Amino acid sequence: MNNFRAWLLMGLLTVFLVLIGHLIGGQSMALLFFLIALVMNFFGYYFSDKIAITMTGSQPLAEHEAPELYDIIRNLTIRAGLPMPRVYRTPSPQPNAFATGRNPANSAVAVTDGLLQMLSRTEIEGVLAHELAHIKNRDVLVGTIAAALAGAITMIANMLQWGLIFGMGRDDEEGGGLLGLAGTLLMIILAPIAATLIQLAISRTREFQADATGARIAGRADGLASALLKLERAAGRIPMQVNPATSHLFIVNPLSGETFARLFSTHPPIAERVRRLERLRI
Repeated sequence: MNNFRAWLLMGLLTVFLVLIGHLIGGQSMALLFFLIALVMNFFGYYFSDKIAITMTGSQPLAEHEAPELYDIIRNLTIRAGLPMPRVYRTPSPQPNAFATGRNPANSAVAVTDGLLQMLSRTEIEGVLAHELAHIKNRDVLVGTIAAALAGAITMIANMLQWGLIFGMGRDDEEGGGLLGLAGTLLMIILAPIAATLIQLAISRTREFQADATGARIAGRADGLASALLKLERAAGRIPMQVNPATSHLFIVNPLSGETFARLFSTHPPIAERVRRLERLRI
């Protein structure tokens, strides 16, 4: 099902870019945008994990640098029946974490510096079990592709914006510069909306499912419940410099302290997640 959602997401992106390309520059631009969409989809699928890691500024974390963290992850992966993922650290004082990869064999987990500093071992286990649950449930593929495509759309919009500033327009026999100008403006306006819709296409129910699965992997629900409350409070007071296109990947919205970000949050309320965990019977 998640593979279908991923291909549907990429298909919708292709249609969107081709239509916008046609508005900007007719058939020739539509063809160019079609080729761009194909390249984006290819790299989004096969290199989505590396793109997400790069977009979040995460860096490889060797076992000798964090032996206790590796011990926690290794124990949890054995209990979950998963291969050992690659481990990264995200240089941010805000406690948070995310998982990425198109399948368990190509998965990775990343934790922020703040997570390791502010949470207890039990809480860290709960958070990492949640992230491994995303891998086990195979829903990181859609989230990671969404992050890559949303970032790419935003980048294209920025390029068109600068092109418009420096006089890019369509001045040919197919309709003149005004239509090209209108198409470019439309792309600049719609691209951030499309990026947001891509993120909102990710069902909030996946977080509830990952919470429940993660609690069972950890063997207890109180560690994750306690961690979620700490993460929510910290996200409101400790800023995190992160590309908004990747915000849905994290266990708690890293931009939750920003009013605009809350309007488009892909995360269900922490209070509801905690209530469900408290009712969960392990």
